[in-house]
Amino acid sequence: MTDRITNEDEDVVVERGVRIGVDVGGTFTDLVCFSADEATGRIAVRTAKAGTTPPDFEKGVLDVLDKAAIDAADVDLLVHGTTIVINAITERRGVKVGLITTEGFRDILEIARGNRPDFFNLHYRKPPAFVPRHLRREIPERISWRGEVMRALDLSPLDAILDDFRREEVAAVAICLLHAYANPDHEAALETAVREAWPGVAVVASHRIAREWREYERTSSAVLSAYVQPVVERYLDRLKLALDTRGFAGGLYLMQSNGGVGALEAARRTPISMVESGPASGIQGAAELGRLIGEENVIALDIGGTTAKCALIEGSSVRIMTDYWIERDRTSAGYPVMVPVVDLVEIGSGGGSIARVDDFGKLHVGPRSAGASPGPAAYGRAGGHATTTDANLLLGRINPSFFCGGAVAADMEAVRSAIGSLASRLAMTIEEAARGIVRIANNDMVNALKLVSVNRGFDPRDFTLVAFGGGGGLHASALARELGVRKVVVPHHAAVFSAWGMMMSDLRRDHVVTHLADLHGREAAAIEDLLAATERAAGEDFIQDGVEAGRVATSRFGRFRYRNQEHTIEIPLGPEPVTRERVAAIAMAFHEAYEREYTYRMDAPVEMVGIHVVATVGIGRIPVAPRPARPSPADAARKETRRVDFAPDGVHDAAILDGEMLEAGMRLAGPAVIESSGTTVVIHPGDTAGIDGYGNVVIRPGT
Repeated sequence: MTDRITNEDEDVVVERGVRIGVDVGGTFTDLVCFSADEATGRIAVRTAKAGTTPPDFEKGVLDVLDKAAIDAADVDLLVHGTTIVINAITERRGVKVGLITTEGFRDILEIARGNRPDFFNLHYRKPPAFVPRHLRREIPERISWRGEVMRALDLSPLDAILDDFRREEVAAVAICLLHAYANPDHEAALETAVREAWPGVAVVASHRIAREWREYERTSSAVLSAYVQPVVERYLDRLKLALDTRGFAGGLYLMQSNGGVGALEAARRTPISMVESGPASGIQGAAELGRLIGEENVIALDIGGTTAKCALIEGSSVRIMTDYWIERDRTSAGYPVMVPVVDLVEIGSGGGSIARVDDFGKLHVGPRSAGASPGPAAYGRAGGHATTTDANLLLGRINPSFFCGGAVAADMEAVRSAIGSLASRLAMTIEEAARGIVRIANNDMVNALKLVSVNRGFDPRDFTLVAFGGGGGLHASALARELGVRKVVVPHHAAVFSAWGMMMSDLRRDHVVTHLADLHGREAAAIEDLLAATERAAGEDFIQDGVEAGRVATSRFGRFRYRNQEHTIEIPLGPEPVTRERVAAIAMAFHEAYEREYTYRMDAPVEMVGIHVVATVGIGRIPVAPRPARPSPADAARKETRRVDFAPDGVHDAAILDGEMLEAGMRLAGPAVIESSGTTVVIHPGDTAGIDGYGNVVIRPGT
């Protein structure tokens, strides 16, 4: 474990006191604290890291508060991101769920989708449903896809269904009725009846999670949310109690997968909205950092201990999707979750990714990770594996004497032994094996970056790469060269950047509603009516959580496709009302976006599939101002000179710089390595770099 606390006075006056972002990751719990200095009225920034403490994650939160020497009673606002939802699902630590659905649709989870990833595997089996068939029950009712009641809701079988659920020790009930997205009346009535008949049981209705079509995806979402709801409620209750015991009386918010935050009660009602809260906060932070430094087009790259995650940000706008899948890979279809999630690509390539040689003598890196225990070989624990971190240590890119900020003594003998065993199987030197590990990891990351850029019609050369996480600075320059990116930014607080991003987020809720209509003037009024009604509903949701109606801001989007196609493209609609006169311009925007992504456009009618209304409420994010730059060489921060292997750029004598001593305006050139307690930045030969007013390392990769 490492601990780092820094104080920085920024030239900004703030009105309120202490605000904290806490991100609970798989290995570390990170903290960023913004507070006002009473004497000067300026911002002080503190960061800290503590070990994550499963299964009692709230203990890690308290530990990191102690590491940062923060009294919970002084905290005005705490934003919390957690992996508890995704971990409960992937580790199967949820509760027993019973499902109630429309008569005739009991087997929707079993039928799922016909498309499968392992197409030529004749023995392929679909992933098992989270609810066994004997706990999936039907109830008579039918609503059409237009929202018309075709058969009234019959609640007479409900008592017997719930009696069976009690005998089976069901702890949560999921409800998903056919076409409830078009008219939720039956589903809402059934939800009320279940709560009245069985007080205290967790109940999740699909229309409270998604108002989109596709029965399988909605059912899966409701089931998974019910599966984790009691687990999340218990954790949030323990966390709130632990904070209250320490005198915390501020606002507690939870980071959501859409890049915004939600109130505590909202998170308790729909915990599945937090399924990717950690990665989302990092991407949101990258978008906000881009605004600060004048870079609206950004590719965000988060390299952690287990995975690397990347997303494309165009015009300072983070893309949101609602077709997120859990555990989907080349051999499994996974499970769909129809909630708004930041559109990102995640691969099993992080600092702890294990290197191995297969039976055919081929080197692989990841997706398995050494995790926190036993961790990389450098941790010196029995069973330690050769990882990307070990390869970077052996090549001199990470300082063995400053491993984890000096808190851990790197076991270099174990590193050489672990990588040496791979080298002997590959019939190469230990250095060559280490270079191979780094290059394979880089190649995997380049492919992921291409998935969010080139594969979607974007040229990476038009974007700035913002790299963060513990490993972002180690690999960013090499990745940028491969993609032709001209500018790399490693944030000042890169090691805890996801927690920093939480401090830059607003209260946010996404309302996606299915609405099928040909895009022409005659439909304009109906589309505008739906948008206006959805905006009103979004405002009412916030009012229920105690937010004043006048503080809610909304953004409008439409989802379109060519008639009879399957996939849609989302287009911003702007604040102006949708009128007959605007329909042609909206259609043209769709044609242009379609051509950019698919390289062609069609002479075919355009069809609207749904609307997307984003409602936000500012929670008073703290403004950050740059420091004045003092152009100077970085010699004052120089610690030593060390031989470093810049694979594939050869071995060089590199300047080793103390990241804590770098100041705004300093300039440097590669080969160099910047060492901070939480991260390392590698500047390759031919690169130039500087420190901007926000303390970020800005690299211009060489050719």
